[in-house]
Amino acid sequence: MPHHDQAPLKSARTMNRAFKPKDEGFEKRIRASFARQEIMKTVNASILSIEPGEVVLEFPYQTSLTQQHGFIHAGIVSTVLDSACGYAAFSLMPKGASVLSIEFKINLLSPANGKLFRAVGTVRKPGRNITVTEGEVFGDGDGGEKLLATMVCTIMTVYDREDV
Repeated sequence: MPHHDQAPLKSARTMNRAFKPKDEGFEKRIRASFARQEIMKTVNASILSIEPGEVVLEFPYQTSLTQQHGFIHAGIVSTVLDSACGYAAFSLMPKGASVLSIEFKINLLSPANGKLFRAVGTVRKPGRNITVTEGEVFGDGDGGEKLLATMVCTIMTVYDREDV
């Protein structure tokens, strides 16, 4: 518990407001990159919002994405959340740079059930070569929105690629 004279800790979302993009055209670059991801088309994912250090994606329930019990497959949840985290990191990259995930850990907290799913990627620690992000997936269950999965994702900056 902080002493009465200490400022309260900032949440990840509050901290993101301090991130300054290195490229003013970051949103356009993210949208163009996202449009090239065929897997996002396959799962019918779309971008809900883009801010420096945070990207929110959503995708609908589709039986073609389920496992044997009718829940969205963990691989699909991981895929969309990995993209949200990657684009959160990409939002802080300079022109001429791109990103690749090099590691992630996901915690599947509840079966992915619902009609619509929202994946939030948030930068925790930006860096020149390595950026650490966190992600959360929410589903719109019967009782309202429910946290389904969390992720910690390490992103590598890639420079001087032709497709950037």
